[in-house]
Formats: sequence, structure tokens, C-alpha cells
Amino acid sequence: MTTEGNPTSEGFSLCTLLASVEAYHPDTLDLYQDPEANRYWFACFNDMLLKFERQAMVSQSNDTSAKTRAQSFREHCVEVFNQLQNGKRETESLGIRNLLEVVESGLRKFGFDDPWKEQKTIENKASIGLLKSRLQQLDSIASAREKWTEIVRGVLAGNMFDWGAQAVTKILETNNGFGLQQALDRIQKRPWLVDDLDDWLNRMEQGPPHRCATIFTDNAGIDFVLGIVPLVRELLKRNTKVLLCATINPAINDITYSELTRAIADCCKECDILQNAYSVENRLLLFGNDQIGPCLDFRMISKDLSTAIEQNSVDLLIIVGMARALHTNLYAKFVCETFKLAVVKNEWLAKRLGGDTFSVVCKYER
Repeated sequence: MTTEGNPTSEGFSLCTLLASVEAYHPDTLDLYQDPEANRYWFACFNDMLLKFERQAMVSQSNDTSAKTRAQSFREHCVEVFNQLQNGKRETESLGIRNLLEVVESGLRKFGFDDPWKEQKTIENKASIGLLKSRLQQLDSIASAREKWTEIVRGVLAGNMFDWGAQAVTKILETNNGFGLQQALDRIQKRPWLVDDLDDWLNRMEQGPPHRCATIFTDNAGIDFVLGIVPLVRELLKRNTKVLLCATINPAINDITYSELTRAIADCCKECDILQNAYSVENRLLLFGNDQIGPCLDFRMISKDLSTAIEQNSVDLLIIVGMARALHTNLYAKFVCETFKLAVVKNEWLAKRLGGDTFSVVCKYER
């Protein structure tokens, strides 16, 4: 029997993995304290709204009211952004997280529940068709160290498939043949901007298997199926239990909890290790996290997920993607081993962190 988190459980809870609740600030940037960041990110989001407006309209092209509602959505967000930028403070600090929440809440407000739903469905199906050959490719690597390197590179390459990043959208819209291998070729060559890969490899080679890992997923399609799933499988092979978490509420092209359950069921048909862990042994458990937007605030984790993290004595936390591992939690400290993986798909942020577009952050903390 499969055990899954109940996404309808009410309320939030503090995550017990936080090293210090008082010292925890999820946001990497505070736009109220950083004038340069403030100017750049408000301009960036106002530009992005045109893309979101277009996607919202296309997602309901059969509805004659879609165009008007999409325009109203953009105008609403512009008005909220102007208020925030001009000092109407509803919070002490202001992060990218808050701006992304405005966008996602605005989409719901004007009747666009999940504008990327069709795109995600297509990408999940196509990726699942490639999963078996990806797993066979990884299994053919004799060296455990080389195999783990390729698995991590796969997670990073998968992270390129982000319809919320303008640098990536340009590639995806103009190149239908852009797949995992093309993404592997595109990401930064080592040494990476933040490069703790050797520390991670040494831990996996020399240390005992982890009891339980919690993984916060990012995008649907190639990112999840060909990036995250092989990582999950390798942990399961070490007898590590895995709590796999996805957002309950749609956020750009992130995989949602409902999509996660369907995708894992389909992935299980391609792999006996996944099938046994998920359907027989209850070592692969799925959870929904009920926050708005793609970022991650560990002060507000869904209660059932927080309970599962505590009950399973989680000793490894893996956070994937720009929103969860860069815009939030880049400097956050936890009581367990933490592995943060992301590709920096924004030129301004890359330069602020000391790198270039498509630089890699591979941050492992004991």
C-alpha cells in the first residue's frame, strides 16, 4: 500500500530542520534594503508580466473572456508592484518570493488556475518515455563516484527547463530539440560557481547511508523525470527512505502534488526499484506543500509534511531550483546535512553572486 501526505490537511508548521527559527530569513535579497536589486527586480517582473499575460490567455484560448481577464491580471500585478516599490510596506522585508506570490495570487484571482498545465502534461509524458534509457545509461557507469557525478549533473541540467526564467524561455521557444543532453552541454563546466560536489561525493563514498531524505522538487518534465527521479532511485538503492515534496498550488511550470502522484505512478512502470519502494515497501512517500508561489519558507511547511520530517528522523535535506535554493534558503542553516542544487538562470543574479548566466550552485553542508 502506498502512503502519501494528505494535501488537504489544514494549517502550517515550523520545520524542525531549521537550525534557528530566530536566525532564519528565507529571502536571499531584501528589496527594501538593496536599491540596486529593487530597481532591477521590479523592472524584471514588470517585463515578465507580459509573458505571463500571454500564457494565461493561450491556456484558455477557447474562452472569449480570457483576453480581458489576462489583461486585468497584468494591470492588477503592475498596480501591486507599484505600491510595493513606492513604499507601501505590508511586511518588514521584501524578497523575490513576495513578488512571485503576487503573480501566482493574481493568476488565481482572475481565473487562471494553472496556465502551464498543458505544457507540463506534454513534457511529463515525453520525459517518462526517455526515463528507462536514462536509468540504463546511469547503471552502465561502473564507478560510484562517476555515477553520482552524472546524477547531480542530471539534476542541474534538468533545472534548465524553467518557463519562469527569461534566459531559458528564449532557448525553449526557439529550439524544439533542446533536451537533457543539450542542457548538460549548456550548464557551466567545473569548477562551478559554488562547487561542493567533491564533498558530497566523499560523503556518499565514505559515509553510511542516510536514514531519510526530504527532497523539494522544482519543474515538471525533464527536470523532475530525468533529473530528480534518478536521484531518488539512487538514494533508495542505498536503503534511504525518501520524502518527495511538491507544491500543492500551481506555480509557473513547477510540478504540483497531483501531477507528482501521477508521474511517480508512471515512472514506477519503468523501474522495479521505484515500484517496490513506492507500492510495496513504503520507502518512497509523496507530500504536498501548501505555499503560494515557487519559493520555500521553512516557517510555513504543511503540517503533515512537517510531522513526517520529524517522525522519520530526516538526516538529509535536498533543495532544488532557483526559487527554493537561490531566491530563498541560499544562506539558511539546518540541523541536518543539506544539499542545494540550482542553475543561475538570471544574468543579474549570476553577476551579484560572482558568476555568469547558467552558473551552477552545488552547495553541500554537513
